[in-house]
Amino acid sequence: MTLKECYEALEGNYADAINRLMSERMIEKFIAKFLNDQSFHNLCKAIEEDHNVEEAFREAHTLKGVSLNFSFTKLGASASKLTELLRGKTGEIPEGAAELLASVKEDYDLTAKVIRSYLGQ
Repeated sequence: MTLKECYEALEGNYADAINRLMSERMIEKFIAKFLNDQSFHNLCKAIEEDHNVEEAFREAHTLKGVSLNFSFTKLGASASKLTELLRGKTGEIPEGAAELLASVKEDYDLTAKVIRSYLGQ
């Protein structure tokens, strides 16, 4: 699989990633680090276990930023929707967050699976 094919499989924007990170080598370096980023796992925990809306917002916002910086378009879009639902909320997790989190999970799982396949893991 080429890096361009990797981006196609995870529904990202390869051209944007090359423009932003300047080379395939840099992209490879950073997408490998993406797999170690804990924002997705912390987001799930904040919503499902802790019911902490402020922490969920921070983690969703971080995941959105990381995804968009790497041009992971599909994951960035779903993380953005969840971020906006949580923005400015206090108290309980708002209605609809579980459904949006399910979409983020699906997109994250696809992204991680494709990256692992590309990296030969």
